[in-house]
Amino acid sequence: MRRFVPFQLSVLTLSVLFLFAGATTTLLLPAVVAQDDAEADPEQDPVEEPAAPAADAEVPAAEDPQDADAAGGNERSYLGWLYDALGIGYMFIFLALSFTLVALGVMNFLSARRDNVCPIALLDAFEQLLNEKQYQEAYEMAKADESFLGQVLSAGLAKLSAGYPQALEAMQERAEEETMKLEHRLSYMALIGTISPMIGLFGTVHGMVASFQVIATASGTPKPSQLAEGISTALFTTLLGLGIAIPAIVAFNLLKNQISKLVLEVGIDSESLMSRFENVGPGAAKK
Repeated sequence: MRRFVPFQLSVLTLSVLFLFAGATTTLLLPAVVAQDDAEADPEQDPVEEPAAPAADAEVPAAEDPQDADAAGGNERSYLGWLYDALGIGYMFIFLALSFTLVALGVMNFLSARRDNVCPIALLDAFEQLLNEKQYQEAYEMAKADESFLGQVLSAGLAKLSAGYPQALEAMQERAEEETMKLEHRLSYMALIGTISPMIGLFGTVHGMVASFQVIATASGTPKPSQLAEGISTALFTTLLGLGIAIPAIVAFNLLKNQISKLVLEVGIDSESLMSRFENVGPGAAKK
């Protein structure tokens, strides 16, 4: 039986080749036949040549480029339309607001992280040093840490020699100072969220005034393309103003809630750590 294997393989190979050739012929033959028929009988469907224009025929006047744009003959890109509608002034203002908002968002997001406000590692290490009564080391570690919690704890230990009430007051003052720094930088996002719709509203009024000016100064019926310029300015400025204001307000409120929650945790944790010195009087403890 083994001597018939090469023969069977040869037959199988030839069968595949014949099937491939047949399929190719079936697919390509109609196109070839149609091409040959067209070449064999070129006068069957003669192509009519366009008639020459009459000598006295009137030449149509050139179309207005703005009308051609409106008819779709010369379509502009969306960015080109946006630039024409806004102009260099509004474009610069909205780009400046956008970049400033992104930069402030990144800065406030990094500042509102737990590691920058109330780091767990500092809290555990500080508590361990206090349990071991290594107050000087605890003070130096808190002072070297630039986080919100580190500054509050170092301020409390620095005033502990004057008594616990003075230390608690120093901690509260430092907490208010650090909170003001965080909220001051965050308030600029709220400012952008407030003035962006106002700029958009200003652009809306500006665009509508421009459109009505075209109507008032036109000798006849104004072209729709001329009216569309002012209307485009009005709508695009409103759209961009709201597009900047909405993310700014949302990000401001989310970051403000995050900062408020972390500041509350700092106050609770710092007072809990310093409560062990509640009975310490003036001059009874040193940092």
